[in-house]
Amino acid sequence: MKALVAAPRTDFHIELRDVDDPSPGPHDALVEVRAVSLNRGEVRSLASADDGWHPGWDVAGEVIARAADDSGPGVGERVVGLVPGRGWAERVAVNTSVLVPIPDALSFPAASTLPVAGLTAVCALRVGEVVDGSRILVTGAAGGVGRFAVQLAAHGGATVTAIVGSEERGEGLTELGAAEVVVGMPTEGAFDLILESVGGASLATALTLLGPGGTVVSFGNSSQEPTTFDVNAFRGNGGTTLYGLVLAHELVKSGAAVRDLAYLAGLTATGRLDPQISVTADWTDAGAVTKALMDRQVKGKAVLLVN
Repeated sequence: MKALVAAPRTDFHIELRDVDDPSPGPHDALVEVRAVSLNRGEVRSLASADDGWHPGWDVAGEVIARAADDSGPGVGERVVGLVPGRGWAERVAVNTSVLVPIPDALSFPAASTLPVAGLTAVCALRVGEVVDGSRILVTGAAGGVGRFAVQLAAHGGATVTAIVGSEERGEGLTELGAAEVVVGMPTEGAFDLILESVGGASLATALTLLGPGGTVVSFGNSSQEPTTFDVNAFRGNGGTTLYGLVLAHELVKSGAAVRDLAYLAGLTATGRLDPQISVTADWTDAGAVTKALMDRQVKGKAVLLVN
């Protein structure tokens, strides 16, 4: 079968090659992939990956062989799932603990955006126990996770401040539910929850912007910079928390991957959640799309169609 793999000697560090078919385990369904969405973490890894490494976390397609233990969706069902790698391929084995059927009204491209970005947003907001009237700040709000988080927080009744790197990057966030779109971090505030994905100085500032009992959920470090912060400023309002979120750990801890993924699929199918796909391309154009993503030319999500 064909798959996209790391190719260090090429211009974009990725190319389409013939590879071995997947070997499903007893709890794995075999899925014929129709669309995949890209995430900065896996794309960033291409630059340093060994030749032949198989990336890919988000997949949507059709089950062509049910799991041997008869768990999960059956043959012919349209599905979305999360895999630890090897997803950018014609076929992939997906553990049924992170695989759900999708409604007929939900397209494969839209469904493929949900696993990493959508589930990260759900888990981060769950940490902060969002309630009606909560004040929430989202850094990196123009990205995939950020745009899902803005929408989900607004649906929950929160007042959302979206932080972006430029006015252009912030376009459309008000329509998604942001009460305020700000270029760069504010210098003061009293937020109940801050979703932080930039790291470095952005995280340090976020720790000073919490109200009493507030929480910063750190789920990324796009700046690739270390953070130094004033402990007294962080502790100043009392009861504040810094929570490090790793999606795989959260899904194991909650055991809610199937439920949460089905919830996101339902919201998207009915138009209550917009996956914010700004780039859709054939997977033969993966190199150009990965470059655009890393150059921050993509607002929201980029999707590759597997043909």
